[in-house]
Amino acid sequence: MSQMRKSGQTPVLLLKTRSSPNDGYEEYFNATANGPFQPIFVPVLEHRLKEDTLHLLYSTITVGGFSTNYGWRPQYGGIIFTSQRAVEAFGMIVQSVRTQTNEIDKLLPQELPLYVVGPATARGLRALDLKCNILGEECGNGEALAEFILQHYNDLPAQRQMLGGLPLLFLVGEKRRDIIPTTLQSQELSPQQRIGVHEVVVYETGEMPNFKSDFTYWWYQSARTCSTSQWIVVFSPTGCQAVLSSLGMLDEMTGRVKQGALLPRNTHIATIGPTTRDYLIQEFGYEPDVCAPTPSPEGVGIAIRSFQGV
Repeated sequence: MSQMRKSGQTPVLLLKTRSSPNDGYEEYFNATANGPFQPIFVPVLEHRLKEDTLHLLYSTITVGGFSTNYGWRPQYGGIIFTSQRAVEAFGMIVQSVRTQTNEIDKLLPQELPLYVVGPATARGLRALDLKCNILGEECGNGEALAEFILQHYNDLPAQRQMLGGLPLLFLVGEKRRDIIPTTLQSQELSPQQRIGVHEVVVYETGEMPNFKSDFTYWWYQSARTCSTSQWIVVFSPTGCQAVLSSLGMLDEMTGRVKQGALLPRNTHIATIGPTTRDYLIQEFGYEPDVCAPTPSPEGVGIAIRSFQGV
């Protein structure tokens, strides 16, 4: 409960864990030029790293599984990231490798593509100071990233063809959509176009046991002190159910929003993108006030300011 509300500012309750070491949403909403907002982090999910797969990833890197610099065929031709948690897990391994060897740029060379969805994952990878190419941050969602990978990876120079079409490593949580591996390995593609994907679960996810009490506390504090409005930004389908339940809007029998139920006074909901928005509509019969045009701090800020007419 260390976050402090500042008078005269619009509270923005971000239903996510603050990213480490820096969080783009905190930096964006704390910038005076981006409006009078006060970001408040209320994590919905707790993430537990899987030690066994992290050890496996460490071994894969250190034995040259991503590099052609050691005279043998590598195991993978690139890595896919679609979550900040996966980037943080990868970052821990990179730092461990650096403590053991000064050959990190040979083990993870410049020609190794790191595919990301959205600017947050790209920013997290850049903070690791690797030589690898970071690609795809403009894609915005898994569908667009999969199409980007199909074009980019299949158009790489003869190195990839010479190695026989290496698969990509996809670092994921236990709960994820399968749109990327399904698209890359679609039967509608020719065998030459298909790209192998090896999914490795590096973290597990569960709802924070104290989310409801934390959210209720911050929502009440913000509702009591703000004179205009407050915003709730939802980042995942899990967050959809958690916030509607915490606000007492769900019918216990149907699991959907009660007929005629309205958000409390001056409270608005924004979603990080169309997947979360559509989940709110389809699963709960509730349409959020805004949907960010891009899954980024800037996208959320644009959506909120547009709604408020500023």
